[in-house]
Order: sequence, then C-alpha cells, then structure tokens
Amino acid sequence: MKTHSQKPFYISNVIVAIMVVAFMIISLFPFFWILITSFKPSSEIFGTTAFQVISKDPTWENYFVVIFDKNIIKSVFNSLIVAGSTTIYVVIIASLSAYIIARFTFTGKSLLMGIVLSVSMFPQMIVVGPIFNMFYKLGILNSYFLALAYSTITFPTAVWIMVAHFKSVPLSIEEAARIDGCSPWQTLWKIVFPVASSGVATTAIMTFIAAWNEYLLAITLNVNKEYQTVPVAINALRTQYSVFWGQITAATVLVVIPTIIIVLLFQKKIVGGISNGAVKE
Repeated sequence: MKTHSQKPFYISNVIVAIMVVAFMIISLFPFFWILITSFKPSSEIFGTTAFQVISKDPTWENYFVVIFDKNIIKSVFNSLIVAGSTTIYVVIIASLSAYIIARFTFTGKSLLMGIVLSVSMFPQMIVVGPIFNMFYKLGILNSYFLALAYSTITFPTAVWIMVAHFKSVPLSIEEAARIDGCSPWQTLWKIVFPVASSGVATTAIMTFIAAWNEYLLAITLNVNKEYQTVPVAINALRTQYSVFWGQITAATVLVVIPTIIIVLLFQKKIVGGISNGAVKE
C-alpha cells in the first residue's frame, strides 16, 4: 500500500522536474547562443556554419572591436552613472511617498494611487515629446540629467512596491519607537527602513535594471556619443545595409555582466522582498 501511494507522488515530481528543466533550457538558450556567437568570426555566423555550437575558428576580435574601437566601456560607464543616479533618486523619493501613503489617512488617497498606477501605463511615445521640450528649454540635453527623465518609467512602480512593504511593517514597532522618544524621522530611518530593507533592495534593483535597459528616452535626449548609454551604443553597431552580429553579441555579454553581479549579490533581498510585500500584518 505504501508503494502504491508513493508512486503517483513520484510521477508528479518527475513531471514537475522535467517542466522546470525544460523551462530553464528555453529561458537560458538565447543567452547561451549569444555567448557562443560572440566568439565566432563573421564567416561562421551565417550560412551552413551558423548552427554550429563550437566555432571552428574562435576569436576575441569582436570583443576587441567593441572595447577599443567602439568604446563600449564608455557607454557602460554612462549607463552606470545614469542608472545609479536614477536608483538613488527614485528610491529616496518613492520611499518617502510610499510611507506617507501607507501610514497616513487623507482624502483622495485611493485616487492618488490610481493616478500613480495610470501613469505607469502611459506609452513612452506619449511622454517623450513633452520631456524633450522641457529638457531643451532647460538646456540639459546630452547630459546625465537623463536620470530625471527615467523617473517617469520607474517612479510609479517603485511607489507601489514600497507601499506594499511599508504596510507589512507592524504598527506596534513604530509605536514602541515613539514611546522610546524617537522622532518621526528617526522612526522612519532607524526603524521602518531596516525592517523593510528587503523591499527597498527589491525596488532599487528593479529601478536600476529598468534604467539600465531603457532605450527610447536615451536615444532621444542624448544624441551625443559622449553621453550614450549601453542600449543606444549597441543599436549603433550596424550600418545602413548590414548588422554586425558578432560585435552586438560581444557587447551584449559585456553589458549584462554588471546586472548579473548585482542580482547575484542581492538575490536573497529580491526573493525576500517579493515574498514579504505580499503579506500584510
């Protein structure tokens, strides 16, 4: 009886395992193909040799070209500055806004959250024109002030994530802090933020990745190569009649490295932030 009862459970586990493995293979295959393509010469990327996993003549030429000739490192530096500035700015403002929404009762609170959510649904093409006109009149085109424009696509999501996490922080903790003599600012920075640190980390990482991958605002506001970010620089690896796929894949591998490092360093915070924000105490 014990064997018969365990058999369906074993079969279901095997099926789930096969599905998970299949999903991982499908998800990771594009990245694997980009990696092996980056080491192929142009003659092996097309034609009968295009589907060969191991190159007959592997080369580092694509990496040398994008690093030294195309100066992709400068674009990575620009992206780090812009994405980092956006992350710091958005996390601070979103945290303060989310704490007020989560802890205080005021007229139009639901309407405000609805407006924040609706703003995140706007197509980027709608906001590009007004943002460009504003940047032009302020004289801040082709600059690192691009981080300000990125708040239009990152701030609404950051507020929603932070509100969920602040609501999960027990009020009793804040009440105990006030009894001990903490001011509202001390309660926020010394008590609430450390307790909701997983949510803050999750918001910061998602904001950084969104700013790192943004293309439309970057190519519209920063046409000067000195301020081009990674997506714009990779898009420039082509001519009117050809696309340099070897260089594109090599550049893609290089620019993905910072994101992978950040995710690996803070993966526990990400998982904890996603799960904790779903529970309201």
